[in-house]
Amino acid sequence: MSKTLANIKKPIQKELKIFEQKFRDAMKSDVALLDRITYYLVQRKGKQMRPMFVFLSAKLFGEINGSTYNAASLVELLHTGTLVHDDVVDESDERRGFFSINALWKNKAAVLVGDYLLSSALMLALDNDEFKLLKILNVAIKEMSEGELLQMEKARRLDIDESIYYDIIRRKTASLFASSCAAGTASITQNQEQIDLMYQFGEKVGIAFQIKDDLFDFGTNDVGKPLGIDIKEKKMTLPLIYALNNTDRSTRRRIINIIKKHNEDKQKVAEVIDFVRKSGGVEYAEKAMYEYRQDAFDLINQLEESDAKNSLIAMINYVTERKK
Repeated sequence: MSKTLANIKKPIQKELKIFEQKFRDAMKSDVALLDRITYYLVQRKGKQMRPMFVFLSAKLFGEINGSTYNAASLVELLHTGTLVHDDVVDESDERRGFFSINALWKNKAAVLVGDYLLSSALMLALDNDEFKLLKILNVAIKEMSEGELLQMEKARRLDIDESIYYDIIRRKTASLFASSCAAGTASITQNQEQIDLMYQFGEKVGIAFQIKDDLFDFGTNDVGKPLGIDIKEKKMTLPLIYALNNTDRSTRRRIINIIKKHNEDKQKVAEVIDFVRKSGGVEYAEKAMYEYRQDAFDLINQLEESDAKNSLIAMINYVTERKK
């Protein structure tokens, strides 16, 4: 964990420790195989950015309570469940440098574990009468599924423009950031204006996060993500879209042909990366990312000064400056 992230966590360090235990409890099962797999999931936890957004958003408006812990557990259960399913869909053997669930226990177990995590989230919400939180987070799950399917549909024809790209990442990535911030806020206050403001804030941060992720495809080899992975998966990212929209017809046809038919050829993929870099696609995407970052700053700066606000400002910077 970077020092930056450790500093960001300071105002909610105690709450995150309590949350980790509550999250483990929410995943427990008396089925030995399931318990073994969920234990493995807990051990390889990621940066916990989404629960951090829940707690920091809550702390902007009052004292963290039981409902906030429920919101954080809901977010992390839903997020983890969708990641397990994503690895099956993407036929991925790795997640965060560890073997994926489907690599160790095969697809059938992975799909069922993903289902178990999603149903555990539903039960947690229903058992605690958290209907408002469930409504906020269910929107994210619906949008994430739609975003993934829209991306699959467009990958077949590669007929994507910027508006479709933003629609995909808003649904697929930004919706869960937005719902995390809104759920944290809703656990403290019923003020719809404040909940809506934090939803918008999370959405802007989420879009900036995804553009940064897309930029890794065209960066250097030390970013923690293989170069050209999006090209191999026929994902039309912002740097690539810009480059294709600002070249002649024959070059556009040649590059699209590589993505469609030669996306496993390292040399050809390197050619696409070089084309995007030389076309100004990287600079264009960075500019867009910084505009969304500024939008997030403008929203959070409407709120009173606090340690939580300072951490959220640092989180915006972390999202756009991270190395992986």
